[in-house]
Amino acid sequence: MNLDQVSKDKALQSMASMSSAQIVSASVLQNKLSPPPPLPQAVFSAAPRFWSGPIPGQPGPSQDIKPFAQPAYPIQPPMPPSLASYEPLAPLPPAASAVPVWQDRTIASAKLRLLEYSAFMEVPRDAETYSKHLFVHIGQTNPSYSDPLLEAVDIRQIYDKFPEKKGGLKELYERGPQNSFFLVKFWADLNSTIQDGPGTFYGVSSQYSSAENMTITVSTKVCSFGKQVVEKVETEYARLENGRFVYRIHRSPMCEYMINFIHKLKHLPEKYMMNSVLENFTILQVPPLLSPSPPSAPPRGS
Repeated sequence: MNLDQVSKDKALQSMASMSSAQIVSASVLQNKLSPPPPLPQAVFSAAPRFWSGPIPGQPGPSQDIKPFAQPAYPIQPPMPPSLASYEPLAPLPPAASAVPVWQDRTIASAKLRLLEYSAFMEVPRDAETYSKHLFVHIGQTNPSYSDPLLEAVDIRQIYDKFPEKKGGLKELYERGPQNSFFLVKFWADLNSTIQDGPGTFYGVSSQYSSAENMTITVSTKVCSFGKQVVEKVETEYARLENGRFVYRIHRSPMCEYMINFIHKLKHLPEKYMMNSVLENFTILQVPPLLSPSPPSAPPRGS
């Protein structure tokens, strides 16, 4: 019997007299006292810290890897889930649509808007056709919220162009509302090759719109050098079109004074003479609103 066998027999005899708990404690103690297995020997390379040599399957020298460098394919943050069936809402216009886009950008008050105005001459060619010339034309516009607002003018600079008696520009402006007055300056086109003759028609057409059903009475006063020379009053009723009430004064005959005035202008020898006369020629147009309530009319000077 060798020594190893003797040691094993003694160990078995000793374990036979121990409880199961003592056996477990002894094995744990044995593991703690046993020397740990030898660690694998670390291998150190003489290569530089940042790899730059060619290794099969790895980046070449032109793709040196450095600490904290931006990766070739940066990690994207997670994208928020998108709703496939919905699109983002368009931004609201300024003032959250409390003010219509055409207000303060066109000839319009809170209640009434001028859509079109024209003064013209029509000469018949035959029973069914005629030639037309526009002296003045203000057409419809489609403004946007990005368009600039109308320029403000000091009304005192033009008081002398209009009569100061009762119902004149100054009294109307003081009565208000003052944001319903507009100064409109335009060129009158007298360069027409159409010769008037029998059946020639001189007329004026205008068109307005509003959100309310009202009756308007348009007063047009022709003034020369600040003095009223003629006045024309017309009444028009509303027609509902596309959700708005429209007022049309269509082919209203031009007064005799205006027809003679145009003839005299066309026969002046020089254009500067025409311009001098027109600088002192003004028209005051006032469309007060007639409704069951007392008129809070938006008179408009032009």
